[in-house]
Amino acid sequence: MKTSAPLHERVRAVTERIRERSQPTRSAYLERMREAQRRDKPTRSGLSCTNLAHGFAAMDTQDKDKLRVARWPNLAIVSSYNDMLSAHRPLERYPELIKLAAREVGAVAQFAGGVPAMCDGVTQGQPGMELSLFSRDVIAMSTAIALSHNMFDATLCLGVCDKIVPGLLMGALTFGHLPTLFVPGGPMTSGIPNKEKARIRQLFAEGKVGRDALLESEAQSYHSQGTCTFYGTANSNQVMMEVMGLHLPGAAFVTPNTPLRDALTSAAARRAAKITALGDEYLPLSQTVDERAIVNAIVGLLATGGSTNHTLHLVAMAHAAGININWDDFSDLSEIVPLLARIYPNGAADVNHFHAAGGIGFLIRELISSGLLHQDTVTVVGQGLEAYTREPWLSPNGLEWRPAPAQSGDHEVLRPITDPFGADGGLKVLRGNLGRGVIKTSAVQPQHRVVEAPARVFDDQEDVIKAFKAGELARDCVVVVRYQGPRANGMPELHQLTPTLTSLQSKGFKVALVTDGRMSGASGAVPAAIHMSPECLAGGPIEKVQDGDIIRLDSYTGVLEVKVPDAVLRGRVVPKPDLSRNSFGMGRELFATFRAAAGDAEAGAASVYGGL
Repeated sequence: MKTSAPLHERVRAVTERIRERSQPTRSAYLERMREAQRRDKPTRSGLSCTNLAHGFAAMDTQDKDKLRVARWPNLAIVSSYNDMLSAHRPLERYPELIKLAAREVGAVAQFAGGVPAMCDGVTQGQPGMELSLFSRDVIAMSTAIALSHNMFDATLCLGVCDKIVPGLLMGALTFGHLPTLFVPGGPMTSGIPNKEKARIRQLFAEGKVGRDALLESEAQSYHSQGTCTFYGTANSNQVMMEVMGLHLPGAAFVTPNTPLRDALTSAAARRAAKITALGDEYLPLSQTVDERAIVNAIVGLLATGGSTNHTLHLVAMAHAAGININWDDFSDLSEIVPLLARIYPNGAADVNHFHAAGGIGFLIRELISSGLLHQDTVTVVGQGLEAYTREPWLSPNGLEWRPAPAQSGDHEVLRPITDPFGADGGLKVLRGNLGRGVIKTSAVQPQHRVVEAPARVFDDQEDVIKAFKAGELARDCVVVVRYQGPRANGMPELHQLTPTLTSLQSKGFKVALVTDGRMSGASGAVPAAIHMSPECLAGGPIEKVQDGDIIRLDSYTGVLEVKVPDAVLRGRVVPKPDLSRNSFGMGRELFATFRAAAGDAEAGAASVYGGL
């Protein structure tokens, strides 16, 4: 069995830097949480009789009596359940499992509230995608509303997908005096191979197969209840929740509607009841999510080639706990965190293959053994991170944990620290006269990591696709897509461009993307400088790029520049495009305040917390 190593000096230095930077805001946050604590009394003991009667009026007599005497802990269930979306459908059964398990240990559970859950897979390339990023902040506020009744002693957050987990955590952290566990739904079983799915998408983009073939391929890939199995933002969420100690160990990638999944859900309820302020193991969320946990989340993300969306979301989540992180923290850690997993789009395997090969337990043990994770964190199981080197199983005696596999079951999917896929985590900050952005390189082949080519400028992704179909992009080019930031149109993902740009690259052209928008959590093989800040609408310099300007993107040195003299670039007058069509339809008119209040990408693109 491997032993832990002393903490890596870079991890220590970045953590200390974050701690010093965050001292004023973190101290103020912790003081607010201390003021909110009610030790040795149920939270609802501060309610008037009228308040309390309203709070339990709809409950069964048995549970109502327990809440009336104000001795049993009451668990809040906050869920993203809906029955349209595959990732959320399994959550339908969870509340009853949780309520039964709570009663077994002398607790009560109430469904405190639901949060909205939209799917980027459904809205990709559609007007509704412009609500996607801001749905995270709506979820945070919805979580706060669910908990605002002050009836609860702990929280169980049910959710998995892209904006759901960040929003739930942001909302729960405003009630950080309460213990909080995250209860995932798990991935769907594997569908068609990811390489085949990508092949059909590219053929469709090239006009070589029709919509029927594309739809059949997609339906075979996304085919049942559970989270999508590629390694995008949703599954990156799950890795981060485990390395932060907010799941029960090994809970992330157990498939839905199985005995083990149900056992983990029930166990989460029992654990939540045990760690309230009414017992001897009080573990408030504000103690679990500290600077060490945030650094662990970054390391876990980097070691697995996780979603670039978390250069937005994790910043916003950390801020909710009074912790201030930036892209330099990601980039500096990326230099010393090796890539240990290849999961589509960074490889051929999906998360089920990753889980079968050894999964998060193996990954965490490898990272601890090289000093890349803080193992002395406060987790929901009341132990350090060493507990997360184990995996759950159903023994003859019920749910138990055993050590994760000592060796990877598939070296094409998961590797030990001594034989990584890459020496770094594949995430780099880009700097230059076009501002600051990020690039994910874990899926980009070495020969594509440096591109120098003429710019082709667009203000809409649909125009890029039209130009491709017209043959106008069949050459070396850097595609610049402007006015895609949070203030301009809500910062939709531009994943619709992936098959188009991949097709150009596969034909031998040097191609890259530069945008103030987002790509998908499934950002792939084409080098993409994304989240460029400041965004165009806030005066970002990429708005001044013109067709034919030579742009150099070097993901090795972290340079992104347009080869135009500074005086010439500054002197260009660019007429603002008409963005009015992004302001109405599909609910977009309701989000004008969000767009106006959004911070820049490096600040998490949040419209709450005063724009960060």
